Amino acid sequence: MADRGVDLSALPKEVRDQLAELDLELSEGDITQKGYEKKRAKLLASYIPHLPNVDLSLPDVQLSPSHSADPSPSPEAPGPSTSSASRHHRAHRSGGARDERYRSDIHTEAVQAALAKHKEEKMALPMPTKRRSAFVQSPLDTCTPPDTSSASEDEGSLRRKAALSAVLAQSLQSPDYWINRSVQSSSTSSSASSTLSHGEPKTQPQHQPPPAASLLADVLAHTRIENSVPPDVTSSTPQERGSRVDLPPAVKGMSRGQSRSSMLDTADGVPVSSRVSTKIQQLLNTLKRPKRPPLSEFFLDDSEEIVEVPQPDPNTPKPEGRQIIPVKGEPLGVVSNWPPALQAALARWGATQAKSPALTVLDITGKPLYTLTYGKLWSRSLKLAYTLLNKLGTKTEPVLQPGDRVALVYPNSDPGMFWVAFYGCLLAEVIPVPIEVPLSRQDAGSQQIGFLLGSCGVSLALTSEVCLKGLPKTPNGEIVQFKGWPRMKWVVTDTKYLTKPSKDWQPHIPTANTDTAYIEYKASKEGTVMGVAVSKISMLTHCQALTQACNYCEGETLVNVLDCKKDMGLWHGVLTSVMNRIHTITVPYAVMKACPISWVQRVHIHKARVALVKCRDLHWAMMAHKEQKDTNLSSIRMLIVADGANPWSVSSCDAFLNVFQSHGLKPEVICPCATSPEALTVAIRRPGARGAPLPARAILSMGGLSHGVIRVNTEDKNSALTVQDVGHIMPGALMCIVKPDGPPQLCKTDEIGEIVINSRAGGTMYYGLPGVTKNTFEVIPVNQAGAPIGEIPFSRTGLLGFVGPGSLVFVVGKIEGLLMVSGRRHNADDLVATALAVEPVKTVYRGRIAVFSVTVFFDERIVIVAEQRPDANEEDSFQWMSRVLQAIDSIHQVGLYCLALVPANTLPKTPLGGIHIYETKQSFLEGNLHPCNILMCPHTCVTNMPKPRQKQPVDVGPASMLVGNLVAGKRIAQATGRELGVVEDQDLIRKHQFLSEALQWRAQTDPDHVLYVLLNAKGAAVCTATCAQLHKRAEKITATLMERGGLKPGDNVVLLYPPGIDLIAAFYGCLYAGVIPVTVRPPHPQNLAATLPTVRMIIDVSKAACILTTQPLMRILRSREAAASVNVKTWPTIIDTDDLPRKRPPHIYKPPTAEMLAYLDFSVSTTGMLTGVKMSHAAVSTLCRSIKLQCELYSSRQIAICLDPYCGLGFVLWCLSSVYSGHQSILIPPLELESSLPLWLSTLSQYKIRDTFCSYSVMELCTKGLGTQTEMLKARGLNLSCVRSCVVIAEERPRLALTQSFSKLFKDLGLSPRAVSTAFGSRVNLAICMQGTSGPDPSTVYVDMKSLRHDRVRLVERGAPQSLPLMESGTILPGVRVIIVNPETRGPLGDSHLGEIWVTSSHSASGYYTIYGEESLQADHFNTRLSFGEPQTLWARTGYLGFIKRTELLDASGDRHDALFVVGSLDETLELRGLRYHPIDIETSVSRAHRSIAESAVFTWTNLLVVVAELSGSEQEALDLVPLVTNVVLEEHHLIVGVVVIVDPGVIPINSRGEKQRMHLRDSFLADQLDPIYVAYNM
Repeated sequence: MADRGVDLSALPKEVRDQLAELDLELSEGDITQKGYEKKRAKLLASYIPHLPNVDLSLPDVQLSPSHSADPSPSPEAPGPSTSSASRHHRAHRSGGARDERYRSDIHTEAVQAALAKHKEEKMALPMPTKRRSAFVQSPLDTCTPPDTSSASEDEGSLRRKAALSAVLAQSLQSPDYWINRSVQSSSTSSSASSTLSHGEPKTQPQHQPPPAASLLADVLAHTRIENSVPPDVTSSTPQERGSRVDLPPAVKGMSRGQSRSSMLDTADGVPVSSRVSTKIQQLLNTLKRPKRPPLSEFFLDDSEEIVEVPQPDPNTPKPEGRQIIPVKGEPLGVVSNWPPALQAALARWGATQAKSPALTVLDITGKPLYTLTYGKLWSRSLKLAYTLLNKLGTKTEPVLQPGDRVALVYPNSDPGMFWVAFYGCLLAEVIPVPIEVPLSRQDAGSQQIGFLLGSCGVSLALTSEVCLKGLPKTPNGEIVQFKGWPRMKWVVTDTKYLTKPSKDWQPHIPTANTDTAYIEYKASKEGTVMGVAVSKISMLTHCQALTQACNYCEGETLVNVLDCKKDMGLWHGVLTSVMNRIHTITVPYAVMKACPISWVQRVHIHKARVALVKCRDLHWAMMAHKEQKDTNLSSIRMLIVADGANPWSVSSCDAFLNVFQSHGLKPEVICPCATSPEALTVAIRRPGARGAPLPARAILSMGGLSHGVIRVNTEDKNSALTVQDVGHIMPGALMCIVKPDGPPQLCKTDEIGEIVINSRAGGTMYYGLPGVTKNTFEVIPVNQAGAPIGEIPFSRTGLLGFVGPGSLVFVVGKIEGLLMVSGRRHNADDLVATALAVEPVKTVYRGRIAVFSVTVFFDERIVIVAEQRPDANEEDSFQWMSRVLQAIDSIHQVGLYCLALVPANTLPKTPLGGIHIYETKQSFLEGNLHPCNILMCPHTCVTNMPKPRQKQPVDVGPASMLVGNLVAGKRIAQATGRELGVVEDQDLIRKHQFLSEALQWRAQTDPDHVLYVLLNAKGAAVCTATCAQLHKRAEKITATLMERGGLKPGDNVVLLYPPGIDLIAAFYGCLYAGVIPVTVRPPHPQNLAATLPTVRMIIDVSKAACILTTQPLMRILRSREAAASVNVKTWPTIIDTDDLPRKRPPHIYKPPTAEMLAYLDFSVSTTGMLTGVKMSHAAVSTLCRSIKLQCELYSSRQIAICLDPYCGLGFVLWCLSSVYSGHQSILIPPLELESSLPLWLSTLSQYKIRDTFCSYSVMELCTKGLGTQTEMLKARGLNLSCVRSCVVIAEERPRLALTQSFSKLFKDLGLSPRAVSTAFGSRVNLAICMQGTSGPDPSTVYVDMKSLRHDRVRLVERGAPQSLPLMESGTILPGVRVIIVNPETRGPLGDSHLGEIWVTSSHSASGYYTIYGEESLQADHFNTRLSFGEPQTLWARTGYLGFIKRTELLDASGDRHDALFVVGSLDETLELRGLRYHPIDIETSVSRAHRSIAESAVFTWTNLLVVVAELSGSEQEALDLVPLVTNVVLEEHHLIVGVVVIVDPGVIPINSRGEKQRMHLRDSFLADQLDPIYVAYNM
């Protein structure tokens, strides 16, 4: 147990008392066994004797004793005999057996153990659902070597696999288990004792088997969350099964009664057994794990910043050492015969050692192709220098002057040409800028290379004939202008094109000075490519320093596998080698791809003394070494590992040594080094003497590293990082470690920082970029007080590291691979290694993994993208992905935001086959990555969400409410339309009391006045109706109804007609007969299955006694197709009204009172509810009168209507208004627009219409279909300047973007920008607002979205962040009064609040007819009273949220105008995290996220936000949308999307008014009827 070795009697009294109290709590059951052990362990932690292998005197690094770096024990590094107890822990080196902590496969074991843990616990992650075709694999490169990998390689995945093993299988194991035992046994064996793992209490719950079975969730939940209730993501009960999540003690007591209803009852009557729901269920289960940091207990007001700021953890390790002292390299020796300049060395060897080999080049099979001798190299370089200076251009105007920059474009496979070009430029004193060969115009890096060429002022490029032939050309044979490049002149440097210098010409070889010698390119983290200028003196000094450090001798042989254009390949393989007359054998990348072991064969054949490789080459050689039995590597004295500074290189070096030690490879020859483009070589390990102790390794705690502190890892060896040193700093250099961010303050000795170097042998500047140069090349470190430590400028290297004992340099990562998440540092390479350790890597390619971070919601989020192998199946990929998540979570304690797999060979590559991280990140953010698998985990890694809002209880009295409202929002929010006025003329009252009488009166007084004109698609009038004709047709229908229908007054009759005049005649025929008309949209002949059931439902609900229709529709109703979806035998009487006999009815019905029903208005709401409202004769007359007043309608006016005439205001305008006001209506059925788009607009122009009414769908059709054709329409004479008002009829928030783009597009056709406005009606009152002729123009305001979610209205400036533009819904109609009410308390609200719009008006509907499926729906929708204020008024509740703002404009009566703004339907709002969201706002963001999202819809299911997006592009873009949708909703709405569903265009159901039917969509999704392209479940 934890108190092993603790003498309880020796503890202080208060500790003993606390222990006794704990025992009592346990015995009385007040605390669980687990909580007890945890608390007890915590109490005793500080009294446990210190573990033997923690050597407190050495804060910096712990060295393994057999590897002391310095034979004389310095005070910093006590000698091997420090502590006798530590001997148990160590095995001395014998024949390659090493301390098991250093074994390369440790990492693998740790990963495996971590995953074993998960397996036991079987946390089922829901697998995404994918349509087969969405998975398109790209063709695979044929020549993929054992593993085409790149710099991030496998480094250490070999070793990393073990680190995972223990967080999970072993994190709970007693430390003394593996400390007090000698270590031959495997590191993953598990001890059954469950005790304190040093520092963090991690103890076992009672009911579980030994540690391996304990679950990750527990380790995570309990190591960091003391006793916090997990945030309720799902509103469901924590399941009581022990195997799922063991809740922290505080939650244990929650009874089922307290929690909300159980999970699966919530699907609104949809059966939940379907596949989708089980996946959502799985998702909810995975989300039940408590998030890592507990949320603090307050809600920040919206004026504050929204983000939850994590409180600093008091246990964070802090650096404790003293301030570091700059480290000096050995002095740079002075050798008498060193050349005064590098060109001088070449001249010397060219003259004295002409036959000596300089460079051997291999062909693609790995056989030597040719050897360049020093004589040839010298003579060709001379020719090139002469040609460059004298043969380009004319004598008077040479093209090149000394000091000009020249690009060198040579493929890696042609190093000979490159050497000649490089030295030719040096001899001509022009500055070579080696770059990669551009492969295509759009090459990943070519734009950035263009930036480099521009900043260096390059206009001439040297290349070889072969390379020139391979460059992409324009059709007329010129080389294409590469994207972003300046104009280039290309010069071919093959020998046959060079001119021999004249006898008297000699190159000018000055002594090395500070002029630039060459420029080496470097890509920054952001992808920009900059040129690091290296001066002649730096170049020479660097070669001298390398010669001294590596002890190069004249005439040695060197095998170079690196790129000779830059970095180590250039410094050793081109420059230093020439200085020392070394014979270089170059093995290009192409040869390595074909024959990975070729470099080892070259070493063997040429008995090379030095080899220059990367970890990748070591790895490849091991993979292929079985073919080589007799290779001998004993000649090597130095195996330089160029990327040895990468922490994971140590495993490649170890593994390589293991394999090749038997081939004569000596352990001491492996020399890792650290380099940077700015400082050139930073440090390199010198080859050791035979048998000398090997250098030290540091075993660091990952947790410490993430806080930038060096801590020897003692507790938990899975999260350990073993790093090897990179030797000592270069001769003649001075080095410090400074803080990577902020001012360059010197670090403490136990702190990780950026290495900065002062040396004559480094780069001097970023060429042409003085600003950036200053921050990098002229850094003066400061001490803790902020004072500079001296005058000398240092250069930043971009390497993160520290100085160990004996001044050895250790590098733990690069600045550009640094990911800062929630204030902790993580290294991209470390994450790659962990991912690769998740075996088996059958799923992805090892070297093709990109790790980067993206900023989402105020923090960095980690994204991993990998290339999937073509043979990997879905299950394996998903399995691998979920295991990577768990592994990274365990070992690095950081959540992954997104893990994506893309098809093979689709990631952008760097020229040497690595992955171009920046381009990959850009593709990810732009949605061009086209993954074939994706896993998003926002729930686990977004931990800075604001606290959910707690709603206030509603039991507050009216008086306090009123005062509160008035304080909060200056005045009560209400607004009134103008007076309807009293009609004196009795005749008019009689005529207008009932619409049926109005028609008869018009037929008598003005029989030939044309009321209606119906147009067809060609714009021709197919049918007109004068007052008399309409009256006569109505009479014919009345007579037929009375004869054949057998109807009584008050019976309901369904009118089933296409939009037209027949519908109007049938309506008045019903009024004349005293029956109640119900207009119904006819079924769609091509889609009966979907449309006919709605028709049937309305007929059944309205209990219709008879159906009036046309002959074609009657045939459809009785057809066989119809029988497939409804029972056609039970239709009520069907009467077709096409050819009726000319009969007059015996009498025309007159209702006894105006309160009698006139008609029923049925409509399906956006939430999928079918509602019918009752309209009385009085309401109809008042409504028509109100519209007449507002729009100034009278008989000499013409209006055009392009609306569906079946319900709401559309029906009123189509059928009722003209008969009442006598104006002429031109009817345009919206369906006709589909075959003739310009129909509506050309009608407006042709008839010079002043007022027109349309729907949003019509406006959208015109905007999308005609937007590009305005010029053509203008040429055809279309003119819209006559239009004074164009009103969109709708029951929703005005679609501002659509109306604005409509106005802008058709401005050229004369449309006034003030013409377009909107109307607003609802079920309880069909017309509340409509922009008339007299009111002020509709105003637009910008409101703050954050406030709106809290039901508050805060006006902000246009363009403010998080602002939402809203347009007034039109002027309030005469006789209408609205007020804004709190829907919960039913009290009036102030005008700074969002509330429900209530309306009182004499034309409100008189009640619901029935509501299908909800017979008992509150009558209070129609006759409701305020809870205080004016209790006598009866109000109707519209079910819409809105607010009222008093504007500066004046209305007709001269008062200030009150504008009503509709925000959205109350039923549709989403209550998430205690806030109120409007789906349309989230959908607007989603549709903006990617160009291929055609339409989107959102809904919630059990507190999960589901986003459905229609994909208009190709299916391979489907998965690109998932992260973009998740990002945008998180950024703009602070919500985590639970499920992203990608569907085909047209899947989101839209009703006739153009409104989305989100509830239908939700039902289809839950019943699994959407056939989605992809469903992603975000973890």
